Amino acid sequence: MSDNSTATGKIPADFWFDPLCPWAWMTSRWMLEVEKVRDVEVRWHVMSLAVLNEDRLDELPEEYRELLEKAWAPVRVVVAAQQKHGDDIVGPLYTALGTRFHNQGEGPTREAIVAALQDVGLPTELADYADSDAYDAELRASHKEGIDKVGQDVGTPVIAVPGPNGEQIAFFGPVVTPAPKGEEAAKLWDGTLLVASVPGFYEIKRTRTAEPDFE
Repeated sequence: MSDNSTATGKIPADFWFDPLCPWAWMTSRWMLEVEKVRDVEVRWHVMSLAVLNEDRLDELPEEYRELLEKAWAPVRVVVAAQQKHGDDIVGPLYTALGTRFHNQGEGPTREAIVAALQDVGLPTELADYADSDAYDAELRASHKEGIDKVGQDVGTPVIAVPGPNGEQIAFFGPVVTPAPKGEEAAKLWDGTLLVASVPGFYEIKRTRTAEPDFE
């Protein structure tokens, strides 16, 4: 399969996520809207906030360090599911986890992970991988693939799409709430691609004044 088209002939949008991040969750719900209004197909990949920050834990607030300890379990389970049941399960499992973690406020508990596995028809025994490093090499490889496209100074999500010359254009974000729908989703997609495709363009940013809106 070409990096410039999917099996369905659509434009691939590779999306790296950590299930724990509410902002990545917002962006992922927007991408599902983009699939409806543009000739785009999302390909889901895991990245890890725990891996991203493991070399600078001493610099982080205690509250965030505690959060990162909880971040290992969900990504490990997703990678285990991918290894055992294929790439196509990653998106549905992310949706099930994110819905429970964020929309339903259950957080990244073992109970929420087990329930999410049940939601998509996967064996609940996969939850045991939450505390296992059996697939950490695959997890780190997926994380590295995404972060190498944008550099270390970002978080999740990372999105990569084919550029005009066939090489991938990658960027962090967009960070947005609530997730735009319909034509608003299309406008944000078109605009994001427009600025990301400009050589030498790096950043647009403003202070966040709202929390993620999961409605």
